Amino acid sequence: MARPVKRRQVCRLPGNNRFGPMNRRGRKPQTVVMSVDEYEAIRLIDWEGFTQEECAEQMQVARTTVQGIYVEARKKLSDVLVNNKELLIEGGEYTLCEDPEKGCGRGCSHRRQRRRQKDAASEG
Repeated sequence: MARPVKRRQVCRLPGNNRFGPMNRRGRKPQTVVMSVDEYEAIRLIDWEGFTQEECAEQMQVARTTVQGIYVEARKKLSDVLVNNKELLIEGGEYTLCEDPEKGCGRGCSHRRQRRRQKDAASEG
């Protein structure tokens, strides 16, 4: 019997969950579905600059789990870019940041947004 999938900690859902080619020319492109936890791994590793170990800690899973999630996410992104497909981000085994006021860790986008708001207030 397979082990149950452990839910991954995710900071927040993406602002947009659908991306695709602009020059559709009447035909609907094929869609690639990326899970929310795959999106979070890409965000933490590629955007925030986390190591896989740091990403695993933030998402509350094993490093090997993050590695697998990350590899699948990168395959999907390359398929979308190279083959002119649409990307849809939805689903997956995850839980959202429990305390948006305090944030869920170093890479929490809630914390970054509050920092930007404080910086803007101090400038104005």
